[in-house]
Amino acid sequence: YDASEAYIRSQAHAGWTLIKMRYDDGGFSGGSTDRPALQKLLDDVRAHKINVIVVYKVDRLTRSLADFAKLVELFDAHQVSFVSITQSFNTTSSMGRLTLNILLSFAQFEREVIGERVRDKIAASKRKGLWMGGNAPMGFIARDKKLVVIPDEAETVRMIFRRYLALGSTGLLLKDLRRRGIKTKKRVWAGKLVGGVWFGKGALTHLLKNRAYIGELVHRGEIYPADHEAIMDRELFEAVQAKLQFNTHTRKLKLRASPYLLTGLLYDSAGNRMSPSCTLKKGIRYRYYVSQGLLQSHDVSTLGEVTRASAPDLEAVVTAFLHQEIKVSGAAFEAMHTHIERVTIRTDHLELRL
Repeated sequence: YDASEAYIRSQAHAGWTLIKMRYDDGGFSGGSTDRPALQKLLDDVRAHKINVIVVYKVDRLTRSLADFAKLVELFDAHQVSFVSITQSFNTTSSMGRLTLNILLSFAQFEREVIGERVRDKIAASKRKGLWMGGNAPMGFIARDKKLVVIPDEAETVRMIFRRYLALGSTGLLLKDLRRRGIKTKKRVWAGKLVGGVWFGKGALTHLLKNRAYIGELVHRGEIYPADHEAIMDRELFEAVQAKLQFNTHTRKLKLRASPYLLTGLLYDSAGNRMSPSCTLKKGIRYRYYVSQGLLQSHDVSTLGEVTRASAPDLEAVVTAFLHQEIKVSGAAFEAMHTHIERVTIRTDHLELRL
């Protein structure tokens, strides 16, 4: 910034004036234009508050060739040029643009090579059993690229594993942990205390599958012995993995046997999952999908356009689409869950994400 300021003052004879605003994006990668100060700069360019942009090096503006082309197009549209004080460029000439494109190609190449080098270093460190950052699992604290056991938390983790085997499901375990007052691990993140909340199903399942508890690290599907102490027996851990796998398989079998073909795929327009429901009238069973927003919340602002819909009607529409447009055949449930990611129901139509 000091060098840029001195350069601007040296151009006082050309009528250059230094503005008070500093567009400093320290800590943000030049590989993306999604940076607060850069976005503020572009807003000021559009508002015609700036005539010349001064940078120390051109890759301080961006290190992406595609982003650079878009920025130059924006600058030209608003009669704004930019200057690199360590490189002589004039963006109004074709030769200057060619030179900039060449330099930015090398800047982008350098960024990609650095990324590859970092990924290789992380993989090599994982193979050596070193902890390469991220949130330390419950039961540990990270010190000098190594996980150190916290005895009290480690005992809580062992208790969670034992209770899962005793209860047999994550749903019952969640209720048990709430009854015991056990919450997630507290951490300091960006100067703020986070965590210490009730476990959700996803967080609990992740904890139960974490191989760090038996002294192992996983990287891209490969398992390596870790350089930290295990906090539980392998027998207990493997018993829990077997139970988790059995429950997952059983749940899939139940879904396949269910008459509700859109189970797990259907949502209302507000993003609430639509769950199977039924009612019996005069000996006839009627099937529906009902929004969880309607079942769990009394706030109408959280509800979608449709809160209840006929299951046979919806399933018939989606099945017809699969047969006619995608030309699929076979079991209806398998066809749904193989080719469709999400179905959103609105007042007058369905939106399918394939």
